[in-house]
Amino acid sequence: MSGPAGAPDDLGPALASVPALVADLERRDYLADEGLATALFCAARLGQPLLLEGEAGVGKTEAAKALAAVLDTPLLRLQCYEGIDAAEALYEWNYPRQLLAIRLAEAGGRDLAEDDLFGHDFLVARPLLRAIQHPGPRPAVLLLDEVDRADDEFEAFLLELLAEGSVTIPELGTVRAAHRPIVVLTSNRTRDLHDALKRRCLYHWIDYPDVDRTVAILRRRVPRSSASLAAQVAAAVQRLRGLELQKPPGIAEAIDWSHVLALLGADTLDRATVERTLGSVLKYREDLDLARERGTAWVAG
Repeated sequence: MSGPAGAPDDLGPALASVPALVADLERRDYLADEGLATALFCAARLGQPLLLEGEAGVGKTEAAKALAAVLDTPLLRLQCYEGIDAAEALYEWNYPRQLLAIRLAEAGGRDLAEDDLFGHDFLVARPLLRAIQHPGPRPAVLLLDEVDRADDEFEAFLLELLAEGSVTIPELGTVRAAHRPIVVLTSNRTRDLHDALKRRCLYHWIDYPDVDRTVAILRRRVPRSSASLAAQVAAAVQRLRGLELQKPPGIAEAIDWSHVLALLGADTLDRATVERTLGSVLKYREDLDLARERGTAWVAG
């Protein structure tokens, strides 16, 4: 291990430079701008966690998936939620197997010590521990998705992993990574994260892509969509974001809409097509009502 934070020595040619990473991400149909590619590059090369924030559907999760694909390494994903704890994130003990071991020992007239029951054979590794224990040769990408949905206690629990590349299991002690995982955290900003967590991370905000980049993404992700239809969808999505919606459509919704239009054989976005398919891009009744009040002709452009 080398580098200021224990960064891996060899991450392959894709991590030789930012332009190389941009090109390799593009080959995997993820179109990253220079800012995002730089953030991913630095996180991987420095071995420092990266916090990606932005509105839902702008491609935060897909960025971590694409990075893992570029590195040809496992993506270990932990979906965060309110009340998540160590049993879901780090490890738990295999109680049925422990009980079976106790019964077999009793049947054989043997005594089992506590250390016999709380060893690696009875440990069920969850995403954090699996990322720490990944044998390499390249580090795993650990995605802590929607970390803002977890609570303060879970944030505090993450600090050892983010700062030291290690986790502590009371019965076994501290487990340190031989290949420190590349950690990507995502947040939709449903609440503010604590400074202690942010201080340990690099940071990048992913904004909505402009129309030209949206068209390029749609053409990559929905090859059946024509260039003209992709342009119409991109422009319509941008117009919809100008309304006071509960959930403005991100690139994920634009891709969904394009898939629906391609499935229906639509070659243009007209009023009738918008009316039939608006539910694939807007997901709240109030948002649908607001868009229809503004007019399907306005949405279609």
